[in-house]
Amino acid sequence: MRAPQLPMPSSTQPALESWSLPVAVTLALVLTAFVYGRGWLRLRKASPHAIPLWQAGAFMGGLFSLWVAVGSPLVVFDDELLTIHMVQHVLFMLVAPPLILLGAPALPFLHGLPRRFVRGSLGPALRWPPAQGLGQVLANPAACWVPAMAALVAWHVPVLFELGLRSDAWHEVEHASFFATGLLFWWPVVQPWPSVARWPRWRIPLYLFMATLPCDVLSAFLAFCDRVVYSPYLTMARPFSISPLQDQECAGALMWACATFAYLIPAVIVTVRILSPSGTHSAEPTLAAPQKPAAQPLTARLEMAQ
Repeated sequence: MRAPQLPMPSSTQPALESWSLPVAVTLALVLTAFVYGRGWLRLRKASPHAIPLWQAGAFMGGLFSLWVAVGSPLVVFDDELLTIHMVQHVLFMLVAPPLILLGAPALPFLHGLPRRFVRGSLGPALRWPPAQGLGQVLANPAACWVPAMAALVAWHVPVLFELGLRSDAWHEVEHASFFATGLLFWWPVVQPWPSVARWPRWRIPLYLFMATLPCDVLSAFLAFCDRVVYSPYLTMARPFSISPLQDQECAGALMWACATFAYLIPAVIVTVRILSPSGTHSAEPTLAAPQKPAAQPLTARLEMAQ
């Protein structure tokens, strides 16, 4: 005899049925993966050890994290559950950016994009003085830390948070700012090619520790507050048997745990490397193993790609 199926919560099934694959976003991510993979295969033929397989896997994992955040069925619940909304924030800030940067995307893109585009558009753009100035900004850790923390705090202020809930356009701006500032924040930690570190490696654990403070304050406030901070969730349909206050507590605990591990793991890795007998006290803070192409300047790589 066939076992009876448990009915889904009343608002869950219609929400899932309303989901449709976001074609434009999915195609953009697939195209990005294709260009990266094409360039990575070309690099592997020229130099098998240029970018290891694990780094390519990290980049693909970062793209998949972005798709989960903006294109998967998870999206249909972000307006109904603060916990799901927080999962998106974690993917945008703590998961996708470091994985993408660990993939050292500059080299594969230079070799994966059409040579005519690299020669006629990308090369001159990278040599443009404002682009060179951006490289100087990325060399300053404070310029990477402040925007990330400001975006985190600002978008969790009730007025702005609820603006994102009411407006799809502002919701997209919110997600874009989290991802962009996430890339900025993780840049000094991962230090992808062709950037060059201009500060000692021992400062990275301090840099990461300072980032835990705003996250801890915000997540603790959400987890232990005795009232619902974001009022729209009081009237939202509940897809699961969880109250708005319990949902808020789960969201705060999720953010607390994810931020702690996301910042602790790279801090431990860097500290172990500094204290290891073979470690040096140079200014190179790269989490990934140094590769031979990293020693070549960007202009030389542009010429090779052409």
